[in-house]
Amino acid sequence: MFLKNAWYVAAWDHEVTRDLQQVIVLGEKICLFRAQDGEVIALEDACPHRKLPLSKGRIKGDTVECGYHGLTFDCAGQCVWAPGGGRIPSAARVRPYPVHEKYGLIWIWMGNAAIADSDDVIDIPNFGDPEWGLNTGAAMDLNCNYLLMCDNLLDPTHVAWVHQSSFATSATKDTPLRVTKTDSGVIVHRWMMDHEPAPFYKKIVEFEGNCDRLQHYEVRYPGHALIRAIFTPAGTGGPDGPLHDQTFIMDSYNFMTPVTESETRYYWFQLRNLRPDDAELSQMMSEDVRAAFEEDRAVLDQVQIGMTQKTSPHIDLSIDAGPLRFRRQLEAMIAEEAMVYAKMSQ
Repeated sequence: MFLKNAWYVAAWDHEVTRDLQQVIVLGEKICLFRAQDGEVIALEDACPHRKLPLSKGRIKGDTVECGYHGLTFDCAGQCVWAPGGGRIPSAARVRPYPVHEKYGLIWIWMGNAAIADSDDVIDIPNFGDPEWGLNTGAAMDLNCNYLLMCDNLLDPTHVAWVHQSSFATSATKDTPLRVTKTDSGVIVHRWMMDHEPAPFYKKIVEFEGNCDRLQHYEVRYPGHALIRAIFTPAGTGGPDGPLHDQTFIMDSYNFMTPVTESETRYYWFQLRNLRPDDAELSQMMSEDVRAAFEEDRAVLDQVQIGMTQKTSPHIDLSIDAGPLRFRRQLEAMIAEEAMVYAKMSQ
């Protein structure tokens, strides 16, 4: 169902404090908290005695005490105290998960801890660059499978109908798409030449008149997306265009964390190449992007219901080439990983 050996977003960094809390990633319940030195700790959220969630217990220094019988676990998941005296049972431990803090996010590795490498967390150029502005928003809870959002983020065409007041123009309906498969995922992209900027971007670009626009929709395995929007004055765009010095670039990063098979937690932020210190612009972009994503949520929640309860087969169109390639490769990766785990358990 899910690719285990991968980094997923577990929370925003500011959401994790000294208080114990439960998050669910890939259907697994995890207890998150910060140690006294600020390090983020992630433990299996179930005491091995009677399976009360550790997040219902108490934090004591750098240990977690179960709220039922007081079994106490260190940051590595090992029980260091149990009631009744005598030897602590060897099975009195919980699974620790590798975590890494980067880009204001808490990343968690859900697979084999021995191969977890923080260098494999997605690289985000320009993050922290003072020349680039940043806007963010709270994570969104979607009542749909994470792959439906991956499909959506490999589908530039949907904006013509779902986002008519924000990202859409007439060119988004039928300008041909190009699909490129990479080692890390799939890219669906197109240049749309000499047309009016879409309503959302028209409020931001610093040039007058028509534009050349790039829609670059890229999703990397298992569910991390880069949506790059480029707006440059008409006649200066295209694959070989010189790009004007007033070109506007917005990189939207989107991280889909599967909660269960039918629930997704969606994290996002945008980087832009102009007016980095303009707080009003950042707020406007955050609010408008959130409103557009709410339009996506309304559609995808219903698509989940429709696909789950369908009484006839669904069809695919030519515009689905990118999502279908992504799904096929991800399925192959999951199957290969499952075979490895099966051999290890023999």
